[in-house]
Amino acid sequence: MHEPLLRFFRAARGAGVRISPAESIDALRAVEAVGYADRTALKDALALSLAKSLEEKQALDACFELYFSAAATPEQPEEAPAAPPPESGEPGELTQALLAGDQAALSAAMAEAAEAAGLSEIRLFTQVNQFARRILEGMGLEQLERDIAALSAQAPESARAQQRARAALGEQVRELVDRNLVLFSRGETEKLREEALRNARLTALDRRDLARMRVIVRAMAKRLRDRYARPRRRRNRGQLDARRTIRRNAGWGGVPFITHWKQRHVEKPRLMVLCDVSGSVAAAAEFLLLFLYALNEALSDIRAFAFSGSLIEVSQILETLEIDAAIGEIMRSIGFGSSNYGRALADFDAGFMAAVTRRTTVLILGDGRGNFADPRTDILKRIGERAKRLIWLNPEARTSWGTGDSDMLRYAPYCTLVTQCNTLRRLERVVAELLGAQG
Repeated sequence: MHEPLLRFFRAARGAGVRISPAESIDALRAVEAVGYADRTALKDALALSLAKSLEEKQALDACFELYFSAAATPEQPEEAPAAPPPESGEPGELTQALLAGDQAALSAAMAEAAEAAGLSEIRLFTQVNQFARRILEGMGLEQLERDIAALSAQAPESARAQQRARAALGEQVRELVDRNLVLFSRGETEKLREEALRNARLTALDRRDLARMRVIVRAMAKRLRDRYARPRRRRNRGQLDARRTIRRNAGWGGVPFITHWKQRHVEKPRLMVLCDVSGSVAAAAEFLLLFLYALNEALSDIRAFAFSGSLIEVSQILETLEIDAAIGEIMRSIGFGSSNYGRALADFDAGFMAAVTRRTTVLILGDGRGNFADPRTDILKRIGERAKRLIWLNPEARTSWGTGDSDMLRYAPYCTLVTQCNTLRRLERVVAELLGAQG
């Protein structure tokens, strides 16, 4: 009896409502108390049990209206005994229901056939016709078509009326399938879309993807924060701290009931990130800044810089402004200009080199194209010598490095790691690796 509600929970999760097992149990108990008869009471009971924010309540309300609409009611009809095959000349049950205009019987037959066809498992729009056909066949489509064919010879007008009724029935079934596609494919579609964006080239992303990218990048940064932002201790189970073990077991006469193992303190990462926002990386600049913003939210010890022709520190902008305002302010201040890596490195050398220590990781996001200006590799060399690690992530394909005005092959020898990084998945992997190596 709980299966319809369990399917509703799945549809709600697909709509973005987080539902824990405990909340599912609470909702089931609430529905048992209020029943299905009063839709308002049912809706309120589910909202009180499941929604934890205004956004979740709105998503749950929309999902409720779609799922519990009259054509998709979860209340299943009582199972009827199998009817004997119709005698010769006697129309089938579906034909009789259409002739009588018995909507209750048609709705019950449709719900039963949808359940048998596993309609709640629909995931892709390409499955719509397949499920619609299964439901119609489960309702008795084959017998209906035989009845219409037999009627055509005896009463053509009645046969045409039946054909119109059959077409209307097909539309109703199609509408039911479409509604279930919206309900049950949403979560799967979101996952597929998110996976596609995580693996799409940053240069190929569209501004229309920015809102969805924010969600993905913030989740990515949260994973990095949870894993690396706080000082931690790693247990070294191979080294017993004898002094502390004896002291902790003094109450038992020195018998080591409780052991104490030596631990190594792991410092939180110190990052300095330089992000190219020039015209040559215009397609990827906003997404790189989006990642930089999320990284700034996630990590407490980070200094952020943006550059095109010159370099400025943007840590305060990222710290004090909301994401749209922060990205807009940075792009207005320094973005879309003609790139000059040599001048940007000189600005960093003059104003911020003293902050680079053996505990600092310097991360550069950019394509290394300096419009044939002096690349100032001498400054990059000093950064590499002073820093713990110097990482360069380039959104361009490796085959483009060193071509035209690209100075990547001249910069590469002074870096700890130089790698192509043109997708969010690759960006997360590389940043996770370098943060993990900080300890």
